[in-house]
Amino acid sequence: MADETLAQYRARYADIDGRLDTAAASGIDDASRATVKTEIITLFKAVEQQATEMAALKDQIKTLVDKWKALQAAAAPSLAPQFAAEKPVVVADHIGASTFIEKGWSRLSLGDYEGAETALVKAIELSPGNPQSEALLGWAQMLQEKHDEALMNFQKVLMREPSNALARINVGYICLKKGIFGEAIEHLSKAIRLDNDKKATLYAHFYLGLVYLEREMYEDAQVFFQKTLVLGPNLIEAYYELGRAFWFNEQEDEAKTTWRQGHTTNKFNPWGKRCAELLALVESGAQPPK
Repeated sequence: MADETLAQYRARYADIDGRLDTAAASGIDDASRATVKTEIITLFKAVEQQATEMAALKDQIKTLVDKWKALQAAAAPSLAPQFAAEKPVVVADHIGASTFIEKGWSRLSLGDYEGAETALVKAIELSPGNPQSEALLGWAQMLQEKHDEALMNFQKVLMREPSNALARINVGYICLKKGIFGEAIEHLSKAIRLDNDKKATLYAHFYLGLVYLEREMYEDAQVFFQKTLVLGPNLIEAYYELGRAFWFNEQEDEAKTTWRQGHTTNKFNPWGKRCAELLALVESGAQPPK
């Protein structure tokens, strides 16, 4: 229906445009000129109203996206960073790269990571070496678990922008996933020292906790998870992982208390639910998975 309406508006536009061209060549009387003026005003108001209604619908669709993301997170909770790049400032350019950058950012925000990757690859083809495009492409690839490709793009960003803390924690996360713990520690520690982005600092502490948990350095992991919860009390996955760090360090009471706190903090969060599930599991006499 939207395509039909657009076609109708374009047809009305073409009709008026043709009549104006004819009038410019052969002249037009006062009555006809007044009629055309009225038609132009009417067409403009109709399109403006349609645009307003479409913008309102677009905002409503965003709530559907949020609901879908919540369902997706509940089905498969992820430890990946939440997409946090600011909306790009669109600067008109003759090659059109900025249009694809904005499209890529929008697709990322909607959770359409494949569509974002396609748009951002095009942006880089049009304007190679743009760190904004490379960073967004890294996000799109990382959130599809294309870790090698994402790592390459984030490393390009860091070559040009060493103080880009979000790119640095993403490199740290990817290194963690790939088991390259020494490099993960290096990047995450650097992000903490930079301390120029609150979300990056928060996730740097969390991922360092995961690194030390993987290395079975449980007391070090506890320190970083506890700091994470000071910085971001609503990052419920930190309760889940802190509980595991306590449990595997033979601090079972502390583990149970932590999982209980995580569930109480947000019962509807997927990680809050996982805290409750793990608490029920250990209280039944079973062991949590490593």
